[in-house]
Amino acid sequence: MTPDATVPPADVPRTAPRPVEANGVQLCVQTFGDPADPAVLLIGGATSSMDGWDEEFCARIAAGGRYVVRYDQRDTGRSVTCPAGAPDYTFADLMADVTGLLDALEVGRAHLVGVSMGGGLAQCLAVARPERVASLTLVATSPAGPTEAELPPPAERVRAVFTDPAPDPDWSDRAAVIAYLVEGERLLGGAAPLDEEAARERAGRIVDRSTDIEAAMKNHWILPEAEDPVTVRLADVAAPTLVLHGTDDPFFPLGHGRALAEGIPGARLVVLDGAGHEPPPARVWDTAIPAILAHTDRT
Repeated sequence: MTPDATVPPADVPRTAPRPVEANGVQLCVQTFGDPADPAVLLIGGATSSMDGWDEEFCARIAAGGRYVVRYDQRDTGRSVTCPAGAPDYTFADLMADVTGLLDALEVGRAHLVGVSMGGGLAQCLAVARPERVASLTLVATSPAGPTEAELPPPAERVRAVFTDPAPDPDWSDRAAVIAYLVEGERLLGGAAPLDEEAARERAGRIVDRSTDIEAAMKNHWILPEAEDPVTVRLADVAAPTLVLHGTDDPFFPLGHGRALAEGIPGARLVVLDGAGHEPPPARVWDTAIPAILAHTDRT
């Protein structure tokens, strides 16, 4: 039975964030629920630690009979870190980290839920390692390969940040970095006004958990090219696919989600009213969580 997302779940078992050896490196991971239940692996976007996935969001999915896994990608949180500006790994390594993490947790295959860059990783894994992928849920992301669809550009405010970026904060100044992260969340958020208190609390947790917050904010944007990158054709994605996309995503406007749903055979699009470029915010959990539970139950 799918629980009502408006009702707080009973306290589900959860581990403290802990290091595991995966793909030859140390990654920090946290799990919610019973390991005997179907695994749901949450893959964050670029620069995002596990803190991008709200703990209550994870617990609500676990309360629906899922074993939920969130983790810090390389250079974020407590996972392995390179010097800022000098990542020594590729996108292919981030893909291999996912299967390495499943191996470390003794999970044969998992339902992958990826947001933004994490959705790109999930698409590539569905093509390159289909035996490890039970299903895909693609959140606020875009086709990872060529598409005939005409994809809308980012909103003007987002384009302006990339063409004329603001100066870096003093990365040693906790308050300045928190303010920087809050403004980034405001930039990519949806229609609702930003909850300043919650955003500052979240940013503080990210800063305090990061081994090197400058590396976390920079290195994913400058990854070296992989020697043999995975080529994704949406028609080749065989995993059952759910697309969750906000109506107000300023980075990948809704047309990107529609292109995924139209290009992947059998994919289903669920539109999140007012959501931006972000993991599903609490105001749409009543839509997103039942959709994820129903999708992962069918597959």
